[in-house]
Order: sequence, then structure tokens, then C-alpha cells
Amino acid sequence: MKLLLIDDEEAARKIVGMSLRSDGYEVLTAEDGKSGLELFEKEDPPIVLTDIKMPGMDGIEVLKRIKEISPETEVIVVTGHGDMDVAIQSLQLEASDFVTKPIVDEALTVALKRAKERLRLRRMLKKYTENLEDKVKQATEELRRRYEFEDNLIQHSIDGIIGTDKQGKIMVFNQGDERIFGYSKDEVIGKIDISSLYPPETSEEIMKGMHKKEGERQEMHAWRETFVLGKNGDKIPVKFSGTVLYQDGEVIGSVGFLHDLREIKQLQRELIKSERLAATGETVAGLAHGIKNILGGLKGGVYIVENALKKKDMHALRNGWDMVKRNIDRISDLVMDLLNYSKEREPEYEKCSPNAIAKEVCNLMDAKAKESGIKIVRDFDPNIGEVTIDPKGIHRCLLNLVWNAIDACEFDEDEGKEYMIRVTTKREGDEAFILQVSDNGSGMDETVRKQIFTSLSSTKGSKGTGLGLLVTQKTVHEHGGTIKVDSEPGKGSTFVIRLPSEPYLRKV
Repeated sequence: MKLLLIDDEEAARKIVGMSLRSDGYEVLTAEDGKSGLELFEKEDPPIVLTDIKMPGMDGIEVLKRIKEISPETEVIVVTGHGDMDVAIQSLQLEASDFVTKPIVDEALTVALKRAKERLRLRRMLKKYTENLEDKVKQATEELRRRYEFEDNLIQHSIDGIIGTDKQGKIMVFNQGDERIFGYSKDEVIGKIDISSLYPPETSEEIMKGMHKKEGERQEMHAWRETFVLGKNGDKIPVKFSGTVLYQDGEVIGSVGFLHDLREIKQLQRELIKSERLAATGETVAGLAHGIKNILGGLKGGVYIVENALKKKDMHALRNGWDMVKRNIDRISDLVMDLLNYSKEREPEYEKCSPNAIAKEVCNLMDAKAKESGIKIVRDFDPNIGEVTIDPKGIHRCLLNLVWNAIDACEFDEDEGKEYMIRVTTKREGDEAFILQVSDNGSGMDETVRKQIFTSLSSTKGSKGTGLGLLVTQKTVHEHGGTIKVDSEPGKGSTFVIRLPSEPYLRKV
């Protein structure tokens, strides 16, 4: 089978090309997006493997152009660590799959296997539909074969296909559904309805649609991410598309299409975990330097304590002991941050008020802020109400951001400023809320801003390790939320955390 490999790195083209040729592929290669498109239009390969990050035309643009030229071509994108948003965007643009750099043969083999299976099914369907008009004119035996083929195509689809009658009772339940839900079709067909499998809002939407006339129907074709209910009660992440079926203007039932997202969700989590472990390994030397500074502080404190004991100087003894305790706290914080960052953790959800968390953080940091002449302003949305989150985890996130904001003001060289930190809470519809921390301190340039969530780098010199923001980002992601920063040197920074109001689906 012919395959086009587009990558601006010559070494990657050679290594991956050799591996693919050894697997029996006829490999065409291109060094950039433009030449890759030209070669694609000339050779028309059924499968394209393209890197995302390339000079000039990037992989996303290549994907769009290929899908415009040939929607049936299977495109697999290659992403780097930290490019999960781009990978997900490529899937939304109908990429077949994605693999991460460095490319692992097993992952690429799985992606290619899926692509070839989709091509095979598409060819079968195309071949069948090309002859559909002639088949309709054939005798009863031909009609029987047609029915058997269609049934076989539905039953052996990789994705789940659920068909119901107009009461919502399940009448079609294929092998894809059996893999997703854990039920056999004998347990389902004619025995249960969609409310036992679909989430309440989806089943309600379909049932309401089946009480409307064809001209009044509400479109539900667009793919959307949701969950379905497995046999053992698990919430299974899927992409869902469905519609009500009509015949002669009357409702005859509904059909739903489900694409299992458990594997891709697992891959996403493994990618994030591997990035954290890689970042930890790459910055051991930096942590060692931070630990060395703490040990220096401990030794200094011990020296003061020993001399104070000899001289029976209680004032010096208290000063030395305070120094020892401060550095012990620094070691404790460092160890806890490392543990929190390196291991998987499920949020401990409970109902609580974001305003209460924000208020407690502001109260805790008021004294430290006032020592440096910094004012903390509270801007809380009175209508935010209660949400379901891990209050301890989000409290730590907000505390980290306010602490960093105070440091940013202290490090600023503009002595004429009136320094201020604003802590904001805001409701965003019924599904999400915002926690925001803004300061008018030293700010960051673009280079620093790009590094703060990807490595254990710190803008505080020996005072910091950079772990605080990484732990904050990890906690936010565990909630299914996002964290973004906007900053400008000399003008300050704004960190925005957006979190769902209800628990985030993470189960596989």
C-alpha cells in the first residue's frame, strides 16, 4: 500500500520510512507541507503521515487541504510532547489518529491498522453503493443478500450503532456496542430502552424528538463528546451522533452512532504523565541546586543555634531555631510538590463555595502582602453559588498563584508603583466558573511565559523551583479545567483558571 510521509526532519523521514518499508509499504516522502501536497495530488496515496510542527505550512493546514482534495484519505498526524491541544484539534478536523514523537513502532502500527480497516470498510461500502441501483431491480434472492450485507456491515462496524423503535426500545445493537457497553445483544434487543444506556439529557432529547413531526425535528447529527452507561455502571466516554428516523413523515425510531474514546483518553493521560516524568528527570540538577540552598540555610541555622547554646544567648537561639524551622518547611513543601506532581491523583470532590476558598486564601496572604506594601483586592461574584470540586486542591492552586503574584510585585524594580493584586471569582453559565489572579508586578516576557507550565524553571532564582505552577496546572487538568496566563514585562500578569462546576469524567 502506498503511503506519504511528510516531515521536515531528514532523520525522521529516513528512520520512519525504513520501518514502514520493512512492513511492506511503498513510502513516498516530502520535506515540507507544500511539497507534500504537490506529491499527494500527483500520487494520490490512501494514507498520509504528517508532522504537526513544520516551517511554512504546518501539519494542521496540510490536513485541511488534503481533506478538501480527498475527504476519504486517512491522515495520521505526528505531535510532540505538550501538543495535546493541537492533537485534539487534528481529530476534530477528521484526522484518523495521532502518534507522538518519538514515534514508537507499536503505536504507529496500531494507528495504521485502524486507518487500513477504515479504508477497507469504505471501499466495501463504496463498491456496494455503486451497484445499489442495479441491486434494487434484482429478484428476491438479491434483496435477501442486500439485507444480509447491510446487517453484516452494521454488526461488524468498529463503532457502535444503536437503533430503536419509536418508543425508544432498542432493536439494533451491534458488536461495537457489545465492546463499548459490556452487554450481549441478547441482553439488550427488545428488552431495554435508551434511557438505560444513554445519559439522561441525550435520551430525553431523542425521546422529545420522536414526539415531533418531521418538519419540527431538531437536528442532532453533529458529533459531540459525552458518556454512556456500561453494564457495571461505569461512565464510558464516547463521541455521539444521532437522529430521529422518519418514513412518510412519521416517526419510526432513532439511530445513534458511538465512537469509543476510552483508548484516546488513556493515551492523553499517559502522554501527560510521561511529560511530567520527563520534565522531572530533565531538571534534577536544578532541584539539586535548590536543595543545596536549603541545606545551606539549615547549616547556617544550626551554626547559630550551637553558638547561642554555648553563649547561652536566648535571642540568638530563637533566631537560629527560626531559621532551621523555615528551611525544614521549605524541604517539606518541595517534597510534597514533587510527590503531587509525579503521581496520579483523583480529585476528592465535594460541594463547596469558590468564594469561600478565595476568601480564605486572601485572608491567609493579607499579612504577607501588607509587609511589602501590596494591597489584595477581592472581586467575588455573589451569584457563583456552590460547585463540586476538590476544595483542598483548588485552595492550593489559588494560594500558589497569589503567592507568586506577591513575589512578582516584590521583584519589580519600579519603586513608584502602588502594587495591587486582584482575586476574582466569576460564574460562567451553569457549567463552569472562573478563578482569576491579576497583579501589576514585574510580569514576564514571551520566552518565560512559554516555559512556566512545561519545565521546572523559576523566575525567583534560589527562592523557587518552578514546581508550584506545574502542580497547579496538574490539579486544574485533573478537574478537567484549563489554566492560561497573559503577561507583559513591567505591567504584570493575569492567571485565569476555568473549571467545570460538576465532577470531570475521567473513568475508563
